[in-house]
Amino acid sequence: MTEEVKAILEQIRPALQADGGDVELVEVTEDGIVKVRLVGACGHCPMSTMTLKMGIERTIKDKVPGIKEVVAV
Repeated sequence: MTEEVKAILEQIRPALQADGGDVELVEVTEDGIVKVRLVGACGHCPMSTMTLKMGIERTIKDKVPGIKEVVAV
């Protein structure tokens, strides 16, 4: 599951980098929680919660079965 999540983040990363930000994978837990760290412009952007939930989480949950949630750490 971790490798699948990494592959999805690589697809998402260029859009985040275009705005001066990025995302780092911290952990994928056994119970389906993906922990990420938003860095650069994404780390303090007021829209980061929306990016996390509506962009990153939605994409990962659509493509990787068993993922329940994506959280920022």
